[in-house]
Amino acid sequence: MSSHPFKTSYYDYVLPKNLIAQYPTAIRDESRLLVLHKKNSEIEHRKFHEITEYLNCGDVLVLNDTKVIPARIVGSKTTGGKVEALIIKEIEDGIWEMLLKSNSKLKENETLHFDDNSAKGRIVCHNKNGSFTIEFKNSKKFKEVLKNTGNMPLPPYIKRNPENKSLRMLDKKRYQTVYAKKLGAVAAPTAGLHFTENLLERIAAKGIKIAYITLHVGLGTFKPVKAEYLTQHTMHKEFYFVPKNTIDTINEARSLGRKVIATGTTTCRALETIANNGTIKESAGWTDLFIYPPYRFGLTDSLITNFHLQRTSLILLVSAFAGRENTLNSYEDAKNLRYRFYSYGDCMLIL
Repeated sequence: MSSHPFKTSYYDYVLPKNLIAQYPTAIRDESRLLVLHKKNSEIEHRKFHEITEYLNCGDVLVLNDTKVIPARIVGSKTTGGKVEALIIKEIEDGIWEMLLKSNSKLKENETLHFDDNSAKGRIVCHNKNGSFTIEFKNSKKFKEVLKNTGNMPLPPYIKRNPENKSLRMLDKKRYQTVYAKKLGAVAAPTAGLHFTENLLERIAAKGIKIAYITLHVGLGTFKPVKAEYLTQHTMHKEFYFVPKNTIDTINEARSLGRKVIATGTTTCRALETIANNGTIKESAGWTDLFIYPPYRFGLTDSLITNFHLQRTSLILLVSAFAGRENTLNSYEDAKNLRYRFYSYGDCMLIL
């Protein structure tokens, strides 16, 4: 193994396929929790609902309230040919960026029909990156169609039979956090999937403040870093919003020496973006912040995170937070104890 800290291969690990979780645990907060104390590299093995033991009165738990768009949807061309669409994002009201798959060439100004014609979209243009821009005259109608007929855009390593309706319903419910509010993500902020309403109530009852940010997770989240050196990688952009009350809550906690716990790499990315901008007011925009070792964290004291794919920006962020050796040792430990990995898998708490 190369010992060059900026070499992408320095963050590789091998994962047996059977450890990639295909389904969520029966009960959200019954998933396993690996607790890593980064200063002394000590590891504990717990259940997720025991996380309350590591959070103290006055600490702030920050959650990402983005909501996953049921982004996989099937439509047709005027000629009747089938078109499969995967939504990337809503650019503005009624205008969407999508990936389209069709047996025949799609042309500009062509009309696409969804849900037996109840929503019609016009192809505005074919973009340089291979996606399409589609305009819907009736934006509200299209959102309804999405809600009713769209399927969850599960990551490629979760295998599903499209005919299995009960699994489709399960994914619609479980590939979404219980506090998801703002529609806009095409992947779930997976660290948040372990929380239940009951657990959040227990956390609040302990005097821990709960604050929200929004970061709409994009498709780029699954893209591996292909460059040989991390410094050559171009990071994807994601939209974020941090409300003033969240910033106030965090600032107050920090002035009292309390900790800020980021739920997921997405939340951490939003917090570090505002830390880098030195903002103390409401903040919104597109972030392309790429966090990799060595990185000095400005607002994140502890991190809740799932186990991530190798060579992704996510495992690099975790390595920057916990240290590369700590991270890879934790992953080895988790593998030996048959933890479940990736989106529907188990979780880590890094203190």
